[in-house]
Amino acid sequence: MPGPTPTAPQSFLQIVQACDNFRLPRMPSSNAEKLLPWLLSPSPSSPAVGLLRPEVVAQLRKEADSSSWEFGQDTTGREWVSFARGINTPSARSRVMKELCERWRDTGLWPDEISPRKWRNELYPVYRNPFGHRDFPGEDEDAHGDTLNYAFRMERAASGLFGIVTYGVHMTAYEEVPGEDGQPPSYNVWVPRRAATKQTWPGYLDNSVAGGIEAGLAVFDCVVKESMEEASIPEDVVRRYARATGSVSYFFRTPRGWLQPEVEYTYDLPLPSNSGVEPKPLDGEVESFELLPLAKVVEHMRAGLFKYNCAIVLVDFMVRKGIITADNEPDYQEIVTRLHGRFDYDRWAS
Repeated sequence: MPGPTPTAPQSFLQIVQACDNFRLPRMPSSNAEKLLPWLLSPSPSSPAVGLLRPEVVAQLRKEADSSSWEFGQDTTGREWVSFARGINTPSARSRVMKELCERWRDTGLWPDEISPRKWRNELYPVYRNPFGHRDFPGEDEDAHGDTLNYAFRMERAASGLFGIVTYGVHMTAYEEVPGEDGQPPSYNVWVPRRAATKQTWPGYLDNSVAGGIEAGLAVFDCVVKESMEEASIPEDVVRRYARATGSVSYFFRTPRGWLQPEVEYTYDLPLPSNSGVEPKPLDGEVESFELLPLAKVVEHMRAGLFKYNCAIVLVDFMVRKGIITADNEPDYQEIVTRLHGRFDYDRWAS
């Protein structure tokens, strides 16, 4: 994907819609791609952990002789794909996914997603209930049998192929500028530019700190880790100033049609003006940082220069700070609602 090309000015609702851009069709349509639920087991009560496009289903059918997959229909005739009956522990599922994804990578399937260049070598957790407990069994995945919400883990780069819900952290580092004569404060925000060598969204503007949450990593520990790796922000600074502010969730379909339902846990890092903390690139994922007035940040957002999910995190920041309100934004309720979606999850397996 090339670097960003400025767009015509977008409204805040359009910014949100660009990221939360997919809904399951309400009625069958000859024009809609047929998506199959990916179930944990071949049982009517099994939870769905992903949504599969026809080309992935076709490839999995070719894998059927491995005894790892089953295919069936529910009582309404809707088709599904699941792990085979014998693949019924977290470690067994993880082994199947590791072998499958690495083989697909090495044979050149879907190079836009899992080629060696796109490979992340990071394992994402998959949960029975994507809105449930973020538990983890430890290095022995089967230590608790198959009783946890945690179901297995798989390569991050393949998450779009399987339509699983993924999780990340986004933190906004900023300095507050006191208002004059009783006016509300304004904000200067630390904005990074993604490196031109990034596997995804090269050259786009990003949130101050952001990253995916690997299996077994606690949410705030991920914030601490990414703060140092991406922005050279010391752990003691993050633990002292960072504040959890909630989450945003959205259903994104990539330009090539891959599904990415995502939850991003949001944090603020209000830095005192005399703190001496200045984010700097460290691991090569960021090209540079710039401290920008919020008005300039909004200008860049409206021009489409931010990675889509980073832009909506900043929309959420402005809602929380009382900058976007029901009095000054005609689409306020639609925006606030769309920032906290459920991916039509109740309809994945029904």
